[in-house]
Amino acid sequence: MRIVVSALYLLCFAIPTFSSETTAPGKLPLEAFGSLPVLSQVQLAPNGKHLAMLRNSEGNTFLLVANIESMESRILASTDNQKFKINWYEWANNDTLLISARFPTKRYRIDVTETRLLKVSISGDSELQAAYKSRNSSFSDDDHFSQFQDNIVSLLPGDDEHFLLAVDADIPNRPSVYKLSLKNSARKKLQQAKEDIHDWHADRQGRVRIGVGLDDTRVFYIHKNLQTEEWESLWEYQIFDAPDIDILGFDKDPNQLYIRALHNNRYAIFKVDLSKDPQMKELVYADPHYDIEGRLLYSRKTGNAIGVTHGEAENGRIYWDQSYQDFQRALDKVLPNSANIIISMSSDERMYVLLSFIDDQPGIYYVGNRNTRQLEALSSQYPLLDESNLSGKAKVQYKTQDGLTIEAYLTTPLSSASSKPLPAIILPHGGPMARDYGGFDWLSEFLANRGYVVLQPNFRGSSGYGFDFEQASVQGWGKEMQRDLKDAADWLVAQKLALPERICLVGASYGGYAALMGVATQGETFKCAASINGVTDLTMILRESRRYTNNKVVKKQLGEDKGQLRATSPLHLADKISAPILLIHGEEDRVVPVKHSREMAEELQDLDKNVRYVELPKGNHYLEIEANRLTTLRELETFLSTYL
Repeated sequence: MRIVVSALYLLCFAIPTFSSETTAPGKLPLEAFGSLPVLSQVQLAPNGKHLAMLRNSEGNTFLLVANIESMESRILASTDNQKFKINWYEWANNDTLLISARFPTKRYRIDVTETRLLKVSISGDSELQAAYKSRNSSFSDDDHFSQFQDNIVSLLPGDDEHFLLAVDADIPNRPSVYKLSLKNSARKKLQQAKEDIHDWHADRQGRVRIGVGLDDTRVFYIHKNLQTEEWESLWEYQIFDAPDIDILGFDKDPNQLYIRALHNNRYAIFKVDLSKDPQMKELVYADPHYDIEGRLLYSRKTGNAIGVTHGEAENGRIYWDQSYQDFQRALDKVLPNSANIIISMSSDERMYVLLSFIDDQPGIYYVGNRNTRQLEALSSQYPLLDESNLSGKAKVQYKTQDGLTIEAYLTTPLSSASSKPLPAIILPHGGPMARDYGGFDWLSEFLANRGYVVLQPNFRGSSGYGFDFEQASVQGWGKEMQRDLKDAADWLVAQKLALPERICLVGASYGGYAALMGVATQGETFKCAASINGVTDLTMILRESRRYTNNKVVKKQLGEDKGQLRATSPLHLADKISAPILLIHGEEDRVVPVKHSREMAEELQDLDKNVRYVELPKGNHYLEIEANRLTTLRELETFLSTYL
C-alpha cells in the first residue's frame, strides 16, 4: 500500500503558524493546544465519491464536502459556535446530509438546551433547510414545539428518500416516531407515543421495535413481538440499585438484539434472541478488566453488526467479523506502532477513512482506496503538535488509604531532564460517572508543556470499572471519592515526582467541584484550586431539579439530606478555604448553571479570600468556543505560574 499526502484541506483554509520567537524554547504557544481541532467527523458518502468533514479555522466551524476525484471542496454550513454548535451530521443518502444543531435558550424562563435537525444537499444551492418542521412554532396542543428535534431512530437502509425521527410533536416529553421525507419534510406517524417511554429503537429493517421508559427511578424496556405485533415487557430495574441494561442495537436478523449488561462485575456485550426467551443472554465480548462502554459498529455493505468501540482496545475497536479483523491487521502492517481506527467506509467497503494515532499524539486522518491500495493523508487534528513536543501518558496505579487500587494517567513534562520532584497538578475528570482514557489530551499536554507533572485519577465513582465501583458516586460526593484525590497527591510525593508543598487541583464540571472541595477539606495537601464550569452547591442542584423531568433521579443520586449536602458543598465551606482560587465559567452553561461560580466568587470575595473569577461570554459547558478555550488556558497559565 502506498501512502501519499493530499492537499485537500488546503483548498479552503491555511494551517496557522506561530513565530518561535514569541515563546521560550520548548514552550509552545497557547494556540497549539487551545485551538479547536483542525478536522473532525470525517465521513464518506455511501458511494464513496464525496468526503464530508468539520473544519475549524480561527474559531469558526465549517461543514465541508469534497469530491474525492477532483479534490474540489465546498462549504455547506458554518457557525461561530456561539449561536449554535454542530453536534453531528450523517449522510442520509449520496446527496443529502442531516445535521444536528444545538443551542442554548430559555423555556418558560428556564435555561435549557434545544436541538434542531437540518438538511443540506451537496448539489444545487447548498442552502440549509429544516429537516423536521413543526406545524406550529408555538406551544399548542395540536403540535407541541419540541425541545429536542434531532433524535434519528433509523436512516432506513435501502430507502434513500426517508428516515425515522422520534419527536414529542403531540405530548410534551412523550415522543412518537415519524417517517419523514428528505425531499419536502412530509411526515407520517409510525409509532404513537406511550406513557413514560422517552426513546425508541428500530431494527435494521426500519421497524420500531424497542421502547425505553423511565417512571420516576424505574427504568424499563418494552419490545414489539413480530409474531403477535403486541408490545411486551422486556426488562426493568431501579436506577442506581441494580446494574444497567443498555440497548446497543439490532443485528441484520430482526430478532437478534445486542445489549450491554453486567458480566463478572464488568459490563460486557451480549446478544438476545427476541423470538425466544429474552432473559437468556449469549455473551459476545467481555473485557475481564474494564467495562465495554462503546457503541455498536455496523457494516454498510452487509448491514450486520461487526463489532463494538472500546476505549481500552488497541485500535479502539473490537471486531467479531473476520473480514474486518483481516482488514485491521493489514492496516496495522502498513502503519505499524500506531492505533489505526476505521471511522467511515463506503457502502461497497472499498473506500474508507482512517484515523491513526502514534502513541498519545493527535490523530492523523487518511482516506484509503482498497482498489488502488493508496492512503492519502488529510491532516493532523492538531498540526502544531507531534512526538517532538508532546509528553504522552503513562498508565499507573496507586493504593488508597482503605486499600483500593485506583488507575490513573501520568503526564510528565517533556523538558524535565532531571529526576527531581516538580510542581504537580491533580486533574480529576467530570461526570463523575465518566472516566479518563489514554491517548492525546490537549489540557494535560498543555499543563505538562508548562512544566507541571499531571495526574488524572479514575477515582472511585468513575465508570469503566464495574457497577459497584461506579456506584460509589451515588450520594458519595465529597466523601471517599474525594479522599482518593488526596491519596493521588500522596502517591506523587512518595514516588518523588511531586513537591509536597506545590500540588494544585484543576478540574472541570465535577472535576471543578472536586478541586474546590480539595482546598476546603484537604488544605494541607492542595495549595491552590482552579474550577472550570464547576459545581459549587449541591443544595442548588437538588432545588433546581424540581424544574426538570429527572427530578426523582437527581434526588436519588445526590440524596435529600440538606445538611449533608451543605456539608459537602464548596459554597457552604468557603470560610474554610485559605488557598488561592481560580473560577472560570461559561455564561450560557446549560449543564452547570453559571450562578454556581458567580455565587462562589461572591462568597469568597465577601470573606476576603484570594479568588479570581472569569466569565466566558456565550460560553457553554464544554469550552467549544475557541476564544473561550484560549482564555481558559491563558488564565490557568497565569494562575498556576503565580501560585504553584
